[in-house]
Amino acid sequence: MNEKLYVFDTTLRDGEQVPGCQLNTTEKIEVARMLESLGVDVIEAGFPVSSPGDFASVQAISKAVSLPTICALTRAVKRDIDVAADALSLARHGRIHTGIGVSTYHIYDKLKSNPEEILKRAVEAVKYALRYVEDVEFYAEDAGRADNEYLARVVEAVIKAGATVVNIPDTTGYCLPDQYGAKIRYLMENVDGIHNAIISTHCHNDLGMATANTLAGVLNGARQVEVTINGIGERAGNTSLEEVVMALRCHKTSGIDTEIDARLITKASHLVSSLMNMPVQPNKAIVGRNAFAHSSGIHQDGVLKNRENYEIIDPKEVGVDESVIALTARSGRAALNYHLELLGYRLEANELDEVYGKFLQLADSKKDIRDDDLLTLVGNIDGGNTNSIRLNYLQVVTGSLVPTATVSISFGDHEQMASATGNGPVDAAVNAIKKMIREKVRIQEFLIQSMTRGSDDVGRVHIQVKRDGRTVHGFAANTDVVWAAVEAFVDALRKLNVSERLDPQFAIRQIRNKIVAKIKQ
Repeated sequence: MNEKLYVFDTTLRDGEQVPGCQLNTTEKIEVARMLESLGVDVIEAGFPVSSPGDFASVQAISKAVSLPTICALTRAVKRDIDVAADALSLARHGRIHTGIGVSTYHIYDKLKSNPEEILKRAVEAVKYALRYVEDVEFYAEDAGRADNEYLARVVEAVIKAGATVVNIPDTTGYCLPDQYGAKIRYLMENVDGIHNAIISTHCHNDLGMATANTLAGVLNGARQVEVTINGIGERAGNTSLEEVVMALRCHKTSGIDTEIDARLITKASHLVSSLMNMPVQPNKAIVGRNAFAHSSGIHQDGVLKNRENYEIIDPKEVGVDESVIALTARSGRAALNYHLELLGYRLEANELDEVYGKFLQLADSKKDIRDDDLLTLVGNIDGGNTNSIRLNYLQVVTGSLVPTATVSISFGDHEQMASATGNGPVDAAVNAIKKMIREKVRIQEFLIQSMTRGSDDVGRVHIQVKRDGRTVHGFAANTDVVWAAVEAFVDALRKLNVSERLDPQFAIRQIRNKIVAKIKQ
């Protein structure tokens, strides 16, 4: 039986401190409900005294979710604690998170105080918070750089004062894993009454050590981890929830596990990325676009024979449908054959060798190999790409009116046009295109990134589209972000090799147009 590790999610507090990533109350509730579905134990909902908006969000989240403990941050200041208690008044399970700096930098330079005064203020803050709630967490800010002997005195004092959880933050991301693990172990061995409270980790990623330090803390006795979705947070970010959860799942020998529903991890990642307008780097562990993508021929061959040759996590465990076998100049015959079989082609060895030679020539001159390229290689269509899809025309009307889009698409030498409405110009254009294609497709991810600066920015759009269990990615860039978004959708449809919907009225119009053209000649 695994030992329980509590997950304290601070996406809505520390994570929201990223410049430009602030959420409104409605968006925070959406994230909080996702965290509840994930199974996090504690949601740090905000810093109530910092602003009326934060206060209102903590109140609203307290009403919106019922299973997790709702936590509010304070300084070791009575007014902070009063305001936090008021904000938490509707929470089914409320926690006040109070604390003060304990490193020499914080004691002398930031707080202009001394060690004994800091110890006194820490104890007073815990006792004062206990007037309002039974669950009080104390944070020893900058514990990563604090003297261990003094830190142990503070921890022992606040536990005796009634703290139920004690947070040992590596606030500046300074520690190496062995240092942080040794710090937790020192506390476990030298603090009288240490087992009367839960010891928590809170690690920052300034040196890229946040996850490693957190795991070192857990292996040395900590039983709560403070994390964020996608590892977002102040400066270089916080410990990533998904990395800690899956590291412990992969290394079952630790005997420690969370109760997180890992199948919702990717969904939660996309939600936070979208609402906070903060793209996830493609090579991000667990949730990056390339986390389960393979382009090397050696890797592709190994994965196709047995996924575990190159993947330590089954993509389905974290909510990803399947691995991606990307076709590039580094791909081997196994990957090419895999894609051809998806398109319905089973080639003999000599046929595959011939097509593979042509494939390598094409891959050396073209970054992205698409289904229509493969069909050309096997002789299904000629070099003219008569089945390729192309965006010809786009007009959108927005403003005070219902957003409406008119789109013209070429399917090889056929052209179709359709109009539709939506909840925005991109949605309207996508709805218009869906009228013209036969297959049902679903957009799973939509991301716009600025490539330059200024009002004439080039916007790069990434879109993920799914059809019948197959997922592809579309890309486009343009100073007109609506055009780029629609072009990216068309790019994804091109990779899926979708076919046009044959509308009888459209066929009649085509014939009529040809007759009129001949008459004019």
